Amino acid sequence: MCRLALKTADESFSPYSVLEAMEAMKEGYDGSGLGLLCRGLSFSGFDYDPSMPVLSGIAESEAACERLDAIMQARGYGLKYEHDFNIARGRYDIPSRHRYLVRVYAMPERVAKMDEAEREEEFLATRLALRRDGEEHGGDLVAFSFWPDVAMIKEVGWPLEVGRHLGLDDGRITARVVMAQGRQNTNWGINLYACHPFFLQGISTMTNGENTAFVPIKEYLSGLGLPGYIGYESDSEVFTHILHYTIRKLGLPLAAYKHIITPLKGSELDHHPQGDFLKGLRTACRRLIIDGPNAVIGTLPDETCLLVMDHKKLRPATVGGRPGEWAFASEMCGIDTLVPGRDRSLDFMPMRENMVVVPPHRKEIEIWSQFDPLPQDLAA
Repeated sequence: MCRLALKTADESFSPYSVLEAMEAMKEGYDGSGLGLLCRGLSFSGFDYDPSMPVLSGIAESEAACERLDAIMQARGYGLKYEHDFNIARGRYDIPSRHRYLVRVYAMPERVAKMDEAEREEEFLATRLALRRDGEEHGGDLVAFSFWPDVAMIKEVGWPLEVGRHLGLDDGRITARVVMAQGRQNTNWGINLYACHPFFLQGISTMTNGENTAFVPIKEYLSGLGLPGYIGYESDSEVFTHILHYTIRKLGLPLAAYKHIITPLKGSELDHHPQGDFLKGLRTACRRLIIDGPNAVIGTLPDETCLLVMDHKKLRPATVGGRPGEWAFASEMCGIDTLVPGRDRSLDFMPMRENMVVVPPHRKEIEIWSQFDPLPQDLAA
């Protein structure tokens, strides 16, 4: 098992506070990897414009940095800010890296003139170009994300130690949404790309569990021939891509994601107000049905946060908080660390048919059941 924690708040906060919640759940992972996503960014000493794309990754050599600079310059991106991590070298058992990358770029004029869809494809193409370059040079350049208002950090080690190693406790990076996963390495090698959360065009998910339907799902997604549906160093990466496919390619509302990955039984759909449509959706997307146990936590570009379980419901997760500040976590002690002093009567543990959403306004949680009609937009 792994452990998951997410916090979303009106006021930006340090990602280190989420790593402290991970420490409270430390018995659930083995230190083989930490993934951290920050959305709604602020940098101390730099007036960040959230329309500027941010590159997140790792360069293992100066040669990798030089190739990175050449690729970005060739595509017209100008470096505006690079976060200087206050590395505590030698204090923790963390791999030695040449440079952690959180870089803010100004968009070239050609990209600024694009419509939103074209710009999103350009950002994806840039990240994939950097990834390919790193793979062609022995993995010395790793690109986790290239997207406005998002930064990602992935490293091998215990979450709190990684946070201290990178100086994340200095408060110079803050965010309104932070996702973190402590990895339990089971049937996959230790690979930075395999650390959750996963990211594709503003959509991100992380998972606790095993996806035993991974191979047919991966084959289906890979066979679509769509940019970005690559990698799959983890069986959980497909959850991100299915969510992307649901919203961006099928044009369906967020709630349809739950019907695609964990459809209701035929006998249940016989009595559903949208049963005929949902039966057709289940048939069309049958190769995207997951087999758990899994708990999936995700975020969208507008800072919507979501939590779903599979039908086996053998990987716990809960939500708690108050207006303006909410948290998801694998264990109640994680919620206690993230939002102390809350009204615990508002805590909720989803059942197998539920999707829990914290909308961007963060006034309340929204709980939807698959037995209810499909809403057009849970976060409206």
